[in-house]
Amino acid sequence: MAKPKKTVIEYRNYELPLHFPILLLTGDRWHISDVKSGKLHFHNCLEIGICHTDSGFIEFGNTPCPFKAGDMTFISRNVPHTTYSSKGEASLWSYIYIQPDEFLKGMYDDSSPYAEIFIDMMQNFQLILGREEYPDIYFLINSIINELEHKGLNYQLSVKGLVLALFMKMMRVYSSLKGKKLDNKDIHENAIVITPALDYIKENYMMNFPMEDLAYMCHLSQTHFRRVFHEIMNTSPLNYLNTTRILQSCILLRTTEESILSISEQVGFRSVSSYNRHFSEIMGTQPSEWRHRMAKVDNASILEYSGWLQAENLKETKK
Repeated sequence: MAKPKKTVIEYRNYELPLHFPILLLTGDRWHISDVKSGKLHFHNCLEIGICHTDSGFIEFGNTPCPFKAGDMTFISRNVPHTTYSSKGEASLWSYIYIQPDEFLKGMYDDSSPYAEIFIDMMQNFQLILGREEYPDIYFLINSIINELEHKGLNYQLSVKGLVLALFMKMMRVYSSLKGKKLDNKDIHENAIVITPALDYIKENYMMNFPMEDLAYMCHLSQTHFRRVFHEIMNTSPLNYLNTTRILQSCILLRTTEESILSISEQVGFRSVSSYNRHFSEIMGTQPSEWRHRMAKVDNASILEYSGWLQAENLKETKK
């Protein structure tokens, strides 16, 4: 019996400038063929695309999603997908590749009330937005492209401001689509007060310790600590700790073959049932299903590639 053909997933690595981690690909050469490549690909960074002409489909896994001129796409790194135009068309695109956590460093770190949704958004972006519904986002993306293309006086500062505005708007859209609350409040002026607690959780998330220890580290009463922590982080200290544990467990699920029970214990959960419940609440699926889904990327044959290949020229070479 012949073995089933193994999926080939192409890895496209874009080298971003070290001190300005954003790259623009635009111009007349960025047409998408109507020939489906037959393989998926993923990137090392977030891809923001804007379709200038024609129409076609983006496939996430085996699910085709239509696009048309004026549509904008947001695709997280490590999300396998492929793009092709409608029959007889060759859609024209501009692409922005960016490392948002580096480019906006300090804006959405652990002390930001928006950190949780920012991190979730970076991991789960698979959005196609229309120009008619989101004209402000369309304007911001085109403004970023214009600044990167023409490189006028202090364009880096202008781009950073535009990117910050874009991601703030995208977090509102993403939170709305995901049914998550995003408060309209600035970063809390006393965020530094809970820094010792955040640092301790980061280093000791796998340990079991009472929440009052965190309050003591911050020189606050338990009641005052819980109130201030929630104002700043938009969640309780215990929920923040559990979220940290779950995100750390994702690394182990993806990079080891250890059992779910073993992983749950390593990240600090006292029972696998508690771990499964919190994982489902935070990640939207069970650990076993999440591991299986990630294996489609990690276990596939990956053709390493830097840059662009047109669909009709892709070869079935395997690594």
